[in-house]
Amino acid sequence: MAHRDEIVAHLDELLGAPGWPDHGPNGLQVPGAEQVELVITGVSAHLELFERAATLGAQMVLCHHGVFWDKAPRAMSLALKARLAALFGGDLSLVAYHLPLDAHPELGNNALICAALGLERTEPFAEHRGRSIGWIGRAGGDGLAPDDLLERCAAIFGSEPLAFLEGPASVRTVGVVSGGGAGSLAEAIERGLDAFLTGEPSEPAMADAREGGLHFLAGGHYATETFGVRRLGELVAERFGIEHRFVEISNPV
Repeated sequence: MAHRDEIVAHLDELLGAPGWPDHGPNGLQVPGAEQVELVITGVSAHLELFERAATLGAQMVLCHHGVFWDKAPRAMSLALKARLAALFGGDLSLVAYHLPLDAHPELGNNALICAALGLERTEPFAEHRGRSIGWIGRAGGDGLAPDDLLERCAAIFGSEPLAFLEGPASVRTVGVVSGGGAGSLAEAIERGLDAFLTGEPSEPAMADAREGGLHFLAGGHYATETFGVRRLGELVAERFGIEHRFVEISNPV
């Protein structure tokens, strides 16, 4: 058993979360039980995840996407009311880390994607609000064939990405930024990368990739953001001697 605030303080420090320019608060969003035996991890904070966490007897839910966002209406919606009611009813703490979890050089979504694809993580990439949240991965040797990169992505994301293969025959550099990172395609082109991998596509991506001469791959917002939060849960379990379970609630987007 571990104290809620000790877990949160450790994660805040580990991720360098305080002071991150983000779209919402990082860290503890909703306080629940002070003592934690089971932490549930998931990508997005929503009602089904909270209900499943309560059924499993958890005391903490650790997510990548929390429930509070800067651009959300200030008046509470019925959906938010139901989510908060589920948290309060289950005495569940909600802890969320967004951009700090994308950007971390070892535990972040983008660093872990590079590792899973067999790429060496090198330079920071995808500047957002003055800080980089992605990484450039480099393939060794003679690089990767585009179809090989596509197959590796399908294997780690669980489905074949949307792909516009418009780049060179050998892929040596890949800009990686998970989730809704399609806006960084222009940076990938400007930096002369061979490929760009993100979660969600944008309408201009096909033409921009073709005219920019690089490969564009979109593996899914959800699928590209399971890596970091799952690893955080494993680390919390190891450090504090508690139980962790990742709850898969698949989302095709």
